Amino acid sequence: MSEGTIRKNIEVGTKVQVVQKQHQRSGELTGGIVKRILTNSTNHPHGIKVMLEDGVVGRVKNISS
Repeated sequence: MSEGTIRKNIEVGTKVQVVQKQHQRSGELTGGIVKRILTNSTNHPHGIKVMLEDGVVGRVKNISS
């Protein structure tokens, strides 16, 4: 399991890379800062869904340090 599938690894203000719904097939990643965490469960196999500060919604694939 990657770190982006576990909710406790992600906090508001965390820098992440997400894949948006329309880019799931291509796997195109979008970077940004987490504004809201939208997934309520402790983990999700496809990544925790978040909203970035610029309004982009997607599932976390990478957490930047």
